Amino acid sequence: MRPVFLPVSLDELWEILSDHPEAALYAGGTDLLVRVGKRLSSPPALVCLERIGSLKGVREEGNRVWLGACSTHTRLLENPLIRRHFPVLTKALETLGSPHIRNMGTIGGNIVTASPAGDTLPPLYVLGAQLEIRSASSTRFISIADFVKGPGKTDLSRGEIVTGVWLNKEPAYRIHHYEKVGQRNAQAIAVVNMAALLDLSGTGRIEKARLSWGSVGPTVISSVAVENFLMGKYLSADVLTEAAPLVQTAVRPIDDVRASASYRREVSGNLLMRLLECM
Repeated sequence: MRPVFLPVSLDELWEILSDHPEAALYAGGTDLLVRVGKRLSSPPALVCLERIGSLKGVREEGNRVWLGACSTHTRLLENPLIRRHFPVLTKALETLGSPHIRNMGTIGGNIVTASPAGDTLPPLYVLGAQLEIRSASSTRFISIADFVKGPGKTDLSRGEIVTGVWLNKEPAYRIHHYEKVGQRNAQAIAVVNMAALLDLSGTGRIEKARLSWGSVGPTVISSVAVENFLMGKYLSADVLTEAAPLVQTAVRPIDDVRASASYRREVSGNLLMRLLECM
């Protein structure tokens, strides 16, 4: 019988990991426990982080906001700090799975799973998220773009966990946009998703732009070329139509059971046009 541990503190967790270094960690378990149940993964031990209170919650520190890695999607969706400062993340959380998945799944789990289709990843990329990573002996910080290495692959070393996500309160971007295209509305896994932050002048000229696409490459795709092209131009259908081929060049989609690479490439560019609805 595989042992399951339920630590209530980080100190207790480090002791468990010292004795069981090969153990698999989870909080909501919406990914790992499914894989274990289907015998796609067979760790020698399981460690549930759900009872560690220091890994939950949202707190404000000056110009930054900390999100506990074991905070559920529902808790973050309901949090007034997140809704006020990071509406692009709120929009993504609203589309994430079913109510059951949002109630169980955690922001840390969505990050560490490192799925190219992860709903929270494009918003975290455009927000410049920094991850707080701890072990029994150290704490370090890394950008989410450097942390995610590929599908299911991250920069985590054995004995480390993601304890939190740090977000800077962004200047007042006029447009916080998140869009997801899936095969169905409820519980949809993204065929393509896009997060965008745009700062516009009073006349509608784009002064700042951050854009990222998910499910169109091994990791989230951000394109400096697209962002630079948009800078200084007026947000219009003509400008976005000109930018679409740059997006289609930047993305690296594949064919799979959900969509073809060519469809994903086309949709990635077309999603830019949705920005006009945000004006």
